[in-house]
Amino acid sequence: MNPNDVAAAREQTGKPLQVPFNDLAFQWRAIQKEATREIDRVFATSAFCLGPQVEAFEREIAMWLGVRHAIGVNSGTSALHLATVAAGIGANDEVLLPAHTFVATAWGVVYAGGTPVLCDVDAATGTVDLGDAERRVTSRTKAIIPVHLYGQPADMSAVCAFADRHGLVVIEDAAQSLGACWNGKQTATIGRYGCVSFYPGKNLGAAGEAGLIVTNDDDTRLRRLRNHGQSERYIHDEIGFNYRLDGLQAAVLRHKLKHMATWTLQRKVLAAAYTEGLDGLPLELPRVVNQDHVWHLYVVRTPQRDALQEHLRQRNIETGLHYPVPLNRQPCLARYVDPKSAYPESDRWAREALSLPLFIGMTPQQQAHVVASVRDFFRHG
Repeated sequence: MNPNDVAAAREQTGKPLQVPFNDLAFQWRAIQKEATREIDRVFATSAFCLGPQVEAFEREIAMWLGVRHAIGVNSGTSALHLATVAAGIGANDEVLLPAHTFVATAWGVVYAGGTPVLCDVDAATGTVDLGDAERRVTSRTKAIIPVHLYGQPADMSAVCAFADRHGLVVIEDAAQSLGACWNGKQTATIGRYGCVSFYPGKNLGAAGEAGLIVTNDDDTRLRRLRNHGQSERYIHDEIGFNYRLDGLQAAVLRHKLKHMATWTLQRKVLAAAYTEGLDGLPLELPRVVNQDHVWHLYVVRTPQRDALQEHLRQRNIETGLHYPVPLNRQPCLARYVDPKSAYPESDRWAREALSLPLFIGMTPQQQAHVVASVRDFFRHG
């Protein structure tokens, strides 16, 4: 990274460099010509709910992931809900999941009538701490949801061994890790069910809400559940949901999928540049501990997090907090949390984690500005 990039950018623009947290316009420009033709076709055929674009996307991403079945749904949250229902989770059943994650990880369990059992997380990766999970297993525990956090897989060899030992279903929350591998298998394809989010800011993002469930098991029930529980038109065999993926989102996703290998490599290059540029500071940098990382987020940690975030804001750099309130402190989940139970690592991640901007199309000048500003904070802070 050239330290003169920032000065050069200021000379060209005559004003301080702006660095957004994300900029999705670059991705749209990369697919606009081809995707617009497909979007026009969706409107011409009125295939808005499911339809040919969804079927084509499901085939293409199943092949890309190396899994038998990919079932498109309307959000990653819906994917988690349907996977929980398909796993047979219901009243009185418990499901283990990390406390440091987005609340949607717990929603599927709650929606299905089960009990989310929160576990502390690993100090290095923020993924589920299986030692803590072991202490929380009971006769009612039926599943575990490992979260592949920030783009790095959870330790799936250990997770699967733990699940086998206790007879648990594994439901992967791969909302942030599409493209990351564990022992040669992509995340979302290792457990019984894998759940993916295509929220616009994800590594593979739609033009709105969208999600995916993948499985090597039979997919008939999942497809029925997402479409009002219908086995055929107007025949509803069980209570279902309106969780269908729409054709417009599938059209966008199909074209973005073609760029995933290139975009993932770009993310890795950006992450490596951050790690090199920020080396030596009193700042915890993310580490690749569990084999692979696709860098959905580049998350640093410091007890001075709030001051650092304000320092960067004053320099026109947007940052993110993922996640400042862990699930063990969420009001809506208080009924599931034993007040005597401690989550020290989840609480520390919540206090100290700061997500730096990292996005496809980020320029060297933008990244140099971030690095220089962080270094300036610790030099003068």
